[in-house]
Amino acid sequence: MAGDIDNADTPGVAVLGADGQLGRALCRALGPGRVLAWGREEFDLERPESFAARLGDLRASGGEFVVNAAAMTAVDRCESETELAWRVNAEAPGAIAELCANLGLQLVHVSTDYVFAGRGDRPWREDDPTAPLSVYGKSKLAGEERVRAAQPDALIVRTAWVFGDGGNFVRTILGAASRAARGEGPALRVVDDQRGSPTYAQHLAEGILALLEAGESGTYHLANSGVASWWELARAATQAAGLEVPIEAVTSGAFPRPAPRPAWSVLDLSRAERAGVLLPSWQKGLRAYLESPESPLRGEGE
Repeated sequence: MAGDIDNADTPGVAVLGADGQLGRALCRALGPGRVLAWGREEFDLERPESFAARLGDLRASGGEFVVNAAAMTAVDRCESETELAWRVNAEAPGAIAELCANLGLQLVHVSTDYVFAGRGDRPWREDDPTAPLSVYGKSKLAGEERVRAAQPDALIVRTAWVFGDGGNFVRTILGAASRAARGEGPALRVVDDQRGSPTYAQHLAEGILALLEAGESGTYHLANSGVASWWELARAATQAAGLEVPIEAVTSGAFPRPAPRPAWSVLDLSRAERAGVLLPSWQKGLRAYLESPESPLRGEGE
């Protein structure tokens, strides 16, 4: 491990994708003075020719860590814009990892449950066979592979079903439930045959930094503990918000999408737990989100 992010006298960590849900959470967790927050304007994954100067400046200023929380996450859009998805999710992480290795920067790369086929009945372990179904999943897996090849001691964190400061499922369902409660929108229907690990971005950010502080490398699964379907998450969110509206449980066939969704996205968290990192339950994550400054309840679910 290259250093201690707690004791950095200068901004020692660059967060890529700082304008996304996880990126914002990472910046909050690191605190002012410790982080260079690089959103798309500062670090565009579509412009690899700019990477060397940015990362070189980070190293020259005494920085030691790069957390790549940037990606093309519009799953259906990836199906129609394959080249862009591959450039952002596969080629860019590989180029970043190669530069980090050459400059002596430690890379943390964030990946996804979509690298698995989504057919199973036990939580996915880090060493389980991957078999992504979608362009998004395939491009993210290729990104992982390129990162490992370029910097074998990189930390790769797979997560799932993230909600936080920005657009996400919880915010969307609360907005729809609020409108339905006022008689202004359609009845709610939510998929109940996809199960996963709902994850609060702030808890995820704190877990990633804990793994980094502990000097861990390799691949880890990190998510709030417990299992839920989208319908169960929707019910928990609306009940917590005091919105008593009916939600019909439906199958995935009710919402055909260009990209197939994994039916089973539950991640095995044992390896992170052995490293001393265990996130709270998804129910606690949901409650923390709804009580946070970025809560959609502060805007009445809109």
